[in-house]
Amino acid sequence: MNGSDSRAGSAPSQEVSAADFPRRHLLVAAASGCLLLVLLALVPGSESKARREQIPIELPVAVEELSETVTEESAAPTWNEVRVESGDNLSVLFARAGFSDKDVYQIVKFAPGGKSLTRLYPGEYIGFLSDDAGALIGLKRVTSPLKTEFFLRDGGSAPYRHEVEERVPDVHRSFASAQIESSLFLAGQRAGMPQALIMELANIFGGVIDFVLDPRRGDTFHVVYEELYLDGEKFGNGSILAAEFVNRGQRHTAYRYVDETNRPGYFNEEGLSMRRQFMLAPVDFTRISSNFNPRRLHPIYKTRRPHRGTDYAAPRGTPVFAAGDGRVLEAGYTSANGNYVVLQHGEAYTTKYLHLHKRTVRKGDRVAQNQVIGTVGSTGAATGPHLHYEFLVNGVHRNPRTVHKSLPKAKSLAAEEMPRFLAQTQSFQMQLASIRQQQIALNRSGNDSDG
Repeated sequence: MNGSDSRAGSAPSQEVSAADFPRRHLLVAAASGCLLLVLLALVPGSESKARREQIPIELPVAVEELSETVTEESAAPTWNEVRVESGDNLSVLFARAGFSDKDVYQIVKFAPGGKSLTRLYPGEYIGFLSDDAGALIGLKRVTSPLKTEFFLRDGGSAPYRHEVEERVPDVHRSFASAQIESSLFLAGQRAGMPQALIMELANIFGGVIDFVLDPRRGDTFHVVYEELYLDGEKFGNGSILAAEFVNRGQRHTAYRYVDETNRPGYFNEEGLSMRRQFMLAPVDFTRISSNFNPRRLHPIYKTRRPHRGTDYAAPRGTPVFAAGDGRVLEAGYTSANGNYVVLQHGEAYTTKYLHLHKRTVRKGDRVAQNQVIGTVGSTGAATGPHLHYEFLVNGVHRNPRTVHKSLPKAKSLAAEEMPRFLAQTQSFQMQLASIRQQQIALNRSGNDSDG
């Protein structure tokens, strides 16, 4: 150790030149130096980093707008929706959502179309939109899956602006077929038809068939109708496009036709309108489980009076319809008739509706065919709920079941309109015929298997 230390301390200083290194060492050193210079150039120093952070970065305008758009979309407004129930009004709904009558006044008074909000219907939805401070800045009214109205605060001269959003559903065709065992309503239910569709079918044929008393076991019907879809899901049914009803061996058909004035109607294959001046059955047959009691013994007088009218036994509260367009001639109560309504149809025809539980019209009111005028009851000289229906021609009682045969004929399409009618309904007729043939084939195969 000491030897080596003394040598180091006593050795004379000498300059080392590149010539003293072997050529191989010089090449390695040169390569290493070049590599170091490259690395220093790529990695910035702390001073340059500090300078770069002080330089503000300005995004392009398009990028800033895109950023704002994304922010707006991600912060979609949240609507507080309430369902309109029976008896609700705008003040009740606003209070339920935490707003005042002043907000109601602002919407109704100053919003375009705001007065329509005073007429709300059960089943609709009202949505409220508020800002961070809780102030009302928007209201929407959802009247159906297809229509929504918006009332939104505007920064302009008008406090609110009114917008309507309407959606168009996808329409699919569907069909139903059934054979009647006890009533049209029960047969329709077995075929998967909702009550509204069954009632529409009855309304179409209501001028030629009394759906309480006419249908018989073995009668059949076929219906082609629309199903409505939104976003791939069914939300309801549209119109009946074609229908056939075979009653006691007699076949009745009806096809939906929209004329040049965009007015829809139903006609048979010959262009004869299915709408008659009077319905045969002025009562909601869907409440009646069986049709097979055409002659009813009067529960008090113990006599049958088919020449005076027709009795329809039905549960209390069953809707009673106006048989035709007209005016309420009388509406009152007597010990014999109970609650009653008398309608005048033009100069010659009068219809009477007796033993009602409730009346929904008053003397002098105008009524339309199929409008509810009361409900079935047992008031007056009646021991059980039923409707007593009478039909008079020039003051003389006629049998309501047969009088339609002497009434004016239904309207027919003009000859020049028939080509348009046939072109529009041809596919309906073909589909209805196909369904009929399929049903016949199924019935035959069922009979063969039973044999």
